[in-house]
Amino acid sequence: MNGAAQAPAGSALDALLADYLRYLRVERKASEHTALAAGRDCGAFIRYCAACGIQAPARVDMHTVRAFAARSHRDGHQPSSVRRYLSSVRSLFRFALRDGRAQHNPAAGVRAPKGKRVLPKVIAAEDLNASLDRDVEGALPLRDQAMVELLYSAGLRLAELHGLDLPPAGPRGFPDELRVLGKGRKERLVPVGGKAREALARWLRERPALAAPGEPALFVNRQGRRLSQRAIQLRLAAWARAAGLPAHLHPHKLRHSFATHLLESSGDLRAVQELLGHANLSTTQIYTQLDWKRLAQVYDQAHPRARKAAKDGNRQSGIGNRKET
Repeated sequence: MNGAAQAPAGSALDALLADYLRYLRVERKASEHTALAAGRDCGAFIRYCAACGIQAPARVDMHTVRAFAARSHRDGHQPSSVRRYLSSVRSLFRFALRDGRAQHNPAAGVRAPKGKRVLPKVIAAEDLNASLDRDVEGALPLRDQAMVELLYSAGLRLAELHGLDLPPAGPRGFPDELRVLGKGRKERLVPVGGKAREALARWLRERPALAAPGEPALFVNRQGRRLSQRAIQLRLAAWARAAGLPAHLHPHKLRHSFATHLLESSGDLRAVQELLGHANLSTTQIYTQLDWKRLAQVYDQAHPRARKAAKDGNRQSGIGNRKET
């Protein structure tokens, strides 16, 4: 059922994890995905502690956590995975502190190894528009087209799309905004563009013939039930192949494309943060790392001294030639 099942049975750390997962589910109302992830990450740490002969929270210190992080890295886990492990262990011991089972948080000062920050991969707006403008026929192709349109139009996460139910029809058909349940069970309103509403209207005309009686899900499978998250991923990949897109398509790539294209056009980082449902602006700022060549071109076109240098036929663009200081 959860990651605690693989922890050393009967240990105090095992009991702590079981209570922590119960706290997440009952008091914090965390999603099952969040609880399962916490169980896996903390379960791995508890198994490491058991191998070291440590079974009580009070015996866990900073050296234990640091050694666990180092071994995880040596075992081939990426720095991002090690950071996630440490974050889970920190949260576990915050709960232990609150519950009086620990005197300090041994993971508080432990840092994960630094990794290369990889920019999100996006699909060129021209390629995506051309693919979405194709004519498709049949209930399932119309459903898949509507999913792609909605993911790209609203910047939804996979879980958010999966959880969508049929919205009440507005005076113009499909509503121009949706209420979605995001990370941390936080609700937000997202806009639905005109093209997405048209695609959804076409799908909704086909949906009654497929959906099982009483099924509330917006997107259903051949059996008439809610389309699973894995099925959504597979259908998007198949849609991309049929559309001739040059890259593998998955829901998060559409979300990255939504954010990048919107930010490039508007420059409004705060608005993009709100639309994505990011709690911290720093999460959104990864989309500001624009291509260096494009940035140099903008500089040359906009800066008066750069324009003068180009006019003189002896271009000395500061941004292209300046050494970092």
